Amino acid sequence: MGKCIICGASVDGRICSSHEEDVVFEFRGNDPNQLKPNRFYGGIVDGYADFGVFIDLSSNVTGLLHRSELDRRIESLDWEPGDEVFVQVKNVRDNGNVDLAWSIRQEEREFRGVLVQDGTQEVDPEDGDEEDDDGDDGSAVTHKPTPDHPRDDGGSASDDSEAAADDEAGNGSTDDETDESGAEEAAGEDRSEPSDAGSDEDDDIEALRERKQSTPNGEGERVDIGSLSDRVGETVRIEGEVVGARQTGGPTVFELRDETGVVDCAAFVQAGVRAYPEIEVGDIVRLEGDVEVRRNEIQVETEALAALEGNESAAVERRLAEALSDEARPEGVAALGDHPAIDTVGDDLLEAAESIRRAVIESRPIVVRHAATADGYVAGAAVERAVLPLVREEHAKSDAEYHYFTRRPIDEPVYDMDAATKDTTRMLQDRDRHGEQLPLVLLLGTGSTVESEDGLDLLGVYDAERVVVDAATADAEIADTVATLVNPGLAGAETDDLTTGALASVLAATVNDDVIDDLAHLPAVSYWEETPETYADLATDAGVDDERVTNLREAVALEAYYQSYQDKRELITDILFDSEGGDLAGHIAGQFREKLETELETAEANVEEREVDGRTFATLDADAYSHRFDFPSTTLLADELQRRNDRDATVLYGTDELYVRADDGVDVRAAAGDAAMAVPDAGVTAVGVRQGRIEYLAGRRDEVTDAVVDAVAGQLQ
Repeated sequence: MGKCIICGASVDGRICSSHEEDVVFEFRGNDPNQLKPNRFYGGIVDGYADFGVFIDLSSNVTGLLHRSELDRRIESLDWEPGDEVFVQVKNVRDNGNVDLAWSIRQEEREFRGVLVQDGTQEVDPEDGDEEDDDGDDGSAVTHKPTPDHPRDDGGSASDDSEAAADDEAGNGSTDDETDESGAEEAAGEDRSEPSDAGSDEDDDIEALRERKQSTPNGEGERVDIGSLSDRVGETVRIEGEVVGARQTGGPTVFELRDETGVVDCAAFVQAGVRAYPEIEVGDIVRLEGDVEVRRNEIQVETEALAALEGNESAAVERRLAEALSDEARPEGVAALGDHPAIDTVGDDLLEAAESIRRAVIESRPIVVRHAATADGYVAGAAVERAVLPLVREEHAKSDAEYHYFTRRPIDEPVYDMDAATKDTTRMLQDRDRHGEQLPLVLLLGTGSTVESEDGLDLLGVYDAERVVVDAATADAEIADTVATLVNPGLAGAETDDLTTGALASVLAATVNDDVIDDLAHLPAVSYWEETPETYADLATDAGVDDERVTNLREAVALEAYYQSYQDKRELITDILFDSEGGDLAGHIAGQFREKLETELETAEANVEEREVDGRTFATLDADAYSHRFDFPSTTLLADELQRRNDRDATVLYGTDELYVRADDGVDVRAAAGDAAMAVPDAGVTAVGVRQGRIEYLAGRRDEVTDAVVDAVAGQLQ
């Protein structure tokens, strides 16, 4: 038994439960479950993410201070990586994640006491220091900012500490650690020699660089990156291509790829100082270092690194190229259903699948752009289901699947300059700030018409690879703008009963045939009506009956509308693939039907029927008789009005745009051209061929609507 350091009460430890929040603890443990909720702990700022700040509570335990827990905007925090701060532990989750809360007390003197929590035991700071002298296991946080002046004990000016990892911007955060062991060894060498107290810090940095940045001697057997998990604790030599280089608040982290995988290699000179500045992304290198496990991930602590030249470089490049070709090319197009239109684009599907697999192997990010519709989300989710396992296999980092694969839904099925500018800005930032390679941009159900040409060309200026997969309308000109265009219509096939979701599901199964069973029901989900028998049978054989297919489709359609620019990865995965997680899809589908029926009831009561040239039209002022900023979208409302009524065509018009639907199909460009001739000062333009969308000047809305109806009636004759 002991006595509480605040009130003197008898306790099992050094603090009573009534005063735990009056004391700040220095945590010297290696398991997050040793932390106690509601206690205040000292920590070190590790790095920033869009959603909060990572705080190291010990060398092995990191928590997240979410931005919602702050008493100010995250942008106004003046914390830098390496700063000492105080936080409160809110919760330790079952998976070991630690949720932190803000502490208004940011000075040790503002607490009534200080204790060391050694594992689960509370001890006085003096006792904790004595344990350190006797050989503490180093679990306390040691990556403090480097001192401004040389150490008094004659050591290096560098504190040789473990530093915080830099935030990975819009691609997910990574927490890389410093080459602590190597830095401590270097510091130990310094202590054996007297130091000039007036020496300049730059000299110390350069001296440390010389010690740390030796050249690999090339001796010893080269090992494969894929075998490193069996070599923890060993010193190894690896050869390969640098596919990423990022400077963190501590080490420089090089991503090195050989024919068997990718691994992070941390090279430390001093916190925030670029190691091996002569090494760039794309270089073929030889690296020697120690294999360690950092935060449950394999990492190599670099001892020596050098670029290879001549025959040595050529040999590695040849080895990588041969392995890449063997691994990236699928054996054949996956047999996922039997649709004749897909047979016409077999070679194109193989090319697209190889591009995706090659991007994964080369550590290039993959950015998927798809329409924010049920069909678009099914297409994107299918490719995501296939690619993520490949990313996990290729990269040791636990967050690699967020770093190397991103879905970005797009409201319009046109890849316009707005979307292209966002993608280009982000990829250039990631290249310049984090040393990333330019991504593969995969467009599903968008980007296939000339309205997307300017956006695709902008990506092309930077040689970003573009692949377009679309089952609907496509223009031949796009084939010259992108690396691969997969479109059965251009190949001469009938595509009236083929969706992009079905086509993308075949692509996904071709990329990774291990997930074919997971994808079997997706083609059926992508159809609103008249699902081809081959896909209906696939879903049934997969245990997904017609009712569940309908629920899945409607649930995805509803979620596609809300936060349409977000991928909602986890939610969409639960809806489409989690058969044991309760009837989530059925619950959301119920909301879909309720909202849609309410909107349809209002719309039908206000539809104006017209008869032109013997054809019956339903026209509706969507601005006046629909909820413009709630579900359903105008496009879905137009679809449903046309599907549910015996009319030749439906036209929904708003302030400056309208949507056309017809059972026999409409050439929207031709209709817009005819309307432009009839109302020449209205600025009539077909901007969404797939959506049947036409834009015009608001002041000529009525005249343009009449002209479009006349033009469509003429086409239906």
